Amino acid sequence: MSTNDNNGSDGGEKRTPKLNERILSSLSKRTVAAHPWHDLEIGPEAPKVFNVVIEITKGSKVKYELDKKTGMIKVDRILYSSVVYPHNYGFIPRTLCEDNDPLDVLVLMQEPVLPGCFLRARAIGLMPMIDQGEKDDKIIAVCVDDPEYKYYNDIKQLPPHRLSEIRRFFEDCMSFSLTLINHCYNDLPFFSS
Repeated sequence: MSTNDNNGSDGGEKRTPKLNERILSSLSKRTVAAHPWHDLEIGPEAPKVFNVVIEITKGSKVKYELDKKTGMIKVDRILYSSVVYPHNYGFIPRTLCEDNDPLDVLVLMQEPVLPGCFLRARAIGLMPMIDQGEKDDKIIAVCVDDPEYKYYNDIKQLPPHRLSEIRRFFEDCMSFSLTLINHCYNDLPFFSS
């Protein structure tokens, strides 16, 4: 019985590594993950339709944010009150605002999306804000692949209750650092798309 490991042939065939060797070899190889802010494209249909990387899931009390160095999503804080994010919240890749962060987007859609996933969205409005003295506007968008929301093209098409819900969320959740700029649509600070 031969002790060589060439699958029973003596013809000098290349030895196939055993399963454990293959696993260890793949674990030891250095892999480079894509950075969601810098490496993901804004999208071929931009600015009409653009990619959004989701940081915070609809219904979450956890405020996640992108770690700029690693590209991973990290926990920033837990919201203090019973407020939850009314819709998925994220950013547009390859953008930069005055606060040195990517453009923020609240994406209206039916279902929660896991942090770190990206989706296609269309802007329908803008909520102008100031965060610690710097402009920090929030784009209000809809997921173009959601059958309920994909037909909205302007924030004025949303039910008034939905607009109130969004405004109240930003007032309650971020009142410690954000100031709503008072451009009004039915007493709500929104711009149409």
